Parts: sequence; structure tokens; C-alpha cells
Amino acid sequence: MKLEEYGYALSDASQAISLDPKYAKAYYRRATCYMQILKPQQAVSDFKKVLTLEPHNETIRSQMVATQKLIRKIEFEKAIEVEGEKDPVIRCQEIIAEGGCEVDTTYAGPKLPSKDGKYYITEEFLQQMIQWFKDGKTLPKRYAWEIVIGAHDQFVKEDSLVTVNIEEGVTCDVIGDVHGQFYDVLHLFSLTGSPTEKHYLLMNGDLVDRGSWSIEVILLAFAYKWMYPKYMYINRGNHEAKDMNRTYGFEGEAKHKHGEQAYKLFAHVFTTLPLATLVSPTSPPSAKDGAILSPDGLKRFFVVHGGLFSKDGVTLEDIRKLPRVGRQPGQEGLMCMLLWTDPQEMPGRGPSKRGVGIAFGPDVTKRWCTLNGVTGVIRSHEVRQNGYEIEHDGLCTTVFSAPNYVDQSGNKGAFIRIDAAGNREYTQFNASPHPPMKPMAYIQGGLGSLMM
Repeated sequence: MKLEEYGYALSDASQAISLDPKYAKAYYRRATCYMQILKPQQAVSDFKKVLTLEPHNETIRSQMVATQKLIRKIEFEKAIEVEGEKDPVIRCQEIIAEGGCEVDTTYAGPKLPSKDGKYYITEEFLQQMIQWFKDGKTLPKRYAWEIVIGAHDQFVKEDSLVTVNIEEGVTCDVIGDVHGQFYDVLHLFSLTGSPTEKHYLLMNGDLVDRGSWSIEVILLAFAYKWMYPKYMYINRGNHEAKDMNRTYGFEGEAKHKHGEQAYKLFAHVFTTLPLATLVSPTSPPSAKDGAILSPDGLKRFFVVHGGLFSKDGVTLEDIRKLPRVGRQPGQEGLMCMLLWTDPQEMPGRGPSKRGVGIAFGPDVTKRWCTLNGVTGVIRSHEVRQNGYEIEHDGLCTTVFSAPNYVDQSGNKGAFIRIDAAGNREYTQFNASPHPPMKPMAYIQGGLGSLMM
């Protein structure tokens, strides 16, 4: 379970229960796994079984009650969605137009500039915002809304698969999961540099959840997207989703720092994030290394949070046309696979160690890359102790950019730099000190102990 292999852990717990139906700890572990893979109803059943075996266990009782409250909340939110709640972007714009989200006159922090009543963003504001965050302060709700809406207006112009051409003299850094670890992100950006016309950044999902500065991370990333839409790119991860945000802290953090409507705004804008990016160098390869090339004889890399699919034959065009806006990943289908799957060493396909998605082998990766003229898959989604790992005979690389993940994994972070000829350079970095706040500090409903 510490490795987040909840599918395997769930199977082990079920096996233990079959051997000893009165083994309370196995029921508890299985309940925890069900919570981690977003199946709270099954978790409640196992909590009840523990209480029949240990009727005076008040810790389990409180966790069961908190889980039941979570289920009722999910059902209520689904009912509201069925009734057709207004697009949160439109609703925020209406509130602004009605004068319902003005900046307090006592606010003494960085000022977002405006002209003719319309806000815009500058590098000066962005740097002042970073310092404001480092000082432990939050932006006014209005500024947060403006940044999120500014980024939204760029994301909705992009396909579900974005093509980023790397011209001569340009580099692109691919960044893996950062999970709300704001102080590590600042160190990371000091190594990559800011996005410019000669240097692009691509964040490969899971910017939020687990780390307790997710708001600061996502506002910084969205501010860059608003200011540099052609130099800053962001893929969706499996944690840019309502059910994960509800479980792993971002919902609670967003509501605590900026209110209910801000969370609704973030949740909707997450659905506008592209699902993958095709990083496409434009110069011939510098060496003949047997790489799979595009039809034009160039290297190109498919960057996606999770990985490949439960079936062969999926094309880049299939991904490009995939409907995404307003949709959650679910637990099946192409969007789920893009955000949730993992590589495995064995050939073929296998069950997911997480309990969601599948695992795909090196033969699956080779067939898919050959079909689509892709030099390699770059994905994230999993901790790697060295920050990155080259797998599947060089065709699949995992990059993870949250060092000492949740303050306990001891791993390095890394990013990958790609140049115009498709050469890749790997940079590792260690964790940075941060203020004394535990991961997942904003989890709601008393469920924090279950999620660590």
C-alpha cells in the first residue's frame, strides 16, 4: 500500500480474508484500498465487518461515519449535475459583472494590472505573486478567478492532443507530477528557467493533491499559461479530476483558500486541459540510432500522464478528436487509459496494480509507437527513486518531479529536456525545505489518516 499498488493490496487482503474470515485487520486494509481507488461503498461494507468483530473500535467507527458522509455528498453533487448547473466560468463572469467579487480595499499584496476594466498579467506581477505565496499569503479571490479564467481561455483553443513543434534553437522541458509541492516547484523552475520563445515548459499532469500548496502550484502554472500560451503547456493528470480532488485534498484546500465557487471553477477548467502532447522536433536526428521516426523522418515524443491502451490500433488522430471538456476520466475508456495506465515488464497486458486502468508491456508500446510513427512515450504517474526511468527498450520513459514525495518517499525529482533534433537530457534534483505543514492537510471529513 505504501507503493500505491492498491489493486495488488486489495487482492492480498481478500486472500487473507478467505483464509481467515475473522481477520479484522484484513478487512480494514481492504477498506482502505477501496477508498484509495474511489469505491467508498465497498469500504463501508468492510468497515461494518470490522465493527462486528471489534464493536468497541471507535477509530473504525468514526472512519465509517466519515465515509458514509462522503457517499451522501457525492450523491448530492451528482443530483445537482443532473439538474444542469451553470458552467462555472460563465457563473464567475456573471458574479464579476454584478460586482460580487471585488478586491478588498485593505488588500496590500501584488496588484494584478488592468486596462479599460479588464485585467491582464505581467512578469512583474507573477514574480511578486511567487514572493507573496512564499510569505504564506493568499491572493484575493478575484485575482485567483482571473488567472484561472485566463488559462481556461487558452486551453479551450487546444485539441485533446496538442502538437508542439520544437524549432532550431528551441528546447522543451517535460515535467512530471509535482503534487502541490510548491517549494520543490520553485526549485524546479530555477533549474528549467521560465517559459520563453526559446524554451517551452510542458507539465505532464498531477499538479495538485497530496501536497498542501496545490493552490499555489496550480495558480503559478495557470498564470504562466495565461501569459505565455505558446510556450507553456499543461497536460491533464488523473488528479485533475473531481473524485481525486475530493479524496486527496485539493477540494478542501481550494475551498479553504478561495471558496466554493473557486473550487467549482478549478474543477471545470481541469476538464479543459489537453489529454496529451506530441512534442515534435523539426530537425533531422543527430545520429542514426534505429529510432522509430515520423513519416517525415523526424523524432517525436508522445507525452501523456498515464500511458497506453487496453486495445491495439488507437491512433494519434483518435486521441486528438477525443471529447474532454466537461468530462471526468471515469474508470474505463480512452480518457481513463491515457490518465491511469502503467507500464509493466512482462509482454502483453495485465491488471492494474492500482485497481484502475491496465498495465501494458514492452510489446504493446513497440506496436503502438510503430503504428503512429512515435519515437517514444514519455509518461509520469509513478514515483521513480531516481526521478526518471527508461523502460520498454527505450520506448517508454517515466519522469516524476516531486522529490521526497509526500515527505516520506526519499526519491529524487527529475525533468527531461528535448531539443530540435530530438536529443533528450535528464536532470535530477533533490527536495527543498518547506514550512512545517503536513501533506494532505486539507482533506475533509476526518479521512486524512486513510489517505496517507
